[in-house]
Amino acid sequence: QVHVLESGGGLVQPGGSLRLSCAASGSRFSINFMGWYRQPPGKQRELVAVITSGGTTDYGDSVKDRFTISKDNAKDTVYLQMNSLKPEDTAVYYCNVQVLGYVYWGQGTQVTVSS
Repeated sequence: QVHVLESGGGLVQPGGSLRLSCAASGSRFSINFMGWYRQPPGKQRELVAVITSGGTTDYGDSVKDRFTISKDNAKDTVYLQMNSLKPEDTAVYYCNVQVLGYVYWGQGTQVTVSS
């Protein structure tokens, strides 16, 4: 069983920055993908950013050029640096970990962008 733990959410003003962290533990195998999804109030969950074990990244259109995903393979940890935050970035952010085709989710961390 892989455990996924997010941290770093909170309240930030528009134009501000936040950094989210996600640590995976308990995997006996190498992690294939780690990434972030978000679910705004009243909307469906959507892709924010993902990164493969080889470092290839992909971003949702609404966050390109503002958010950066990175990882520390030694710690099985992924980070999401969020800059130039907008009110529409308000959502619960979920970490996603994929190992050998199995998908694991964290509990989510709230990000609120408001003045």
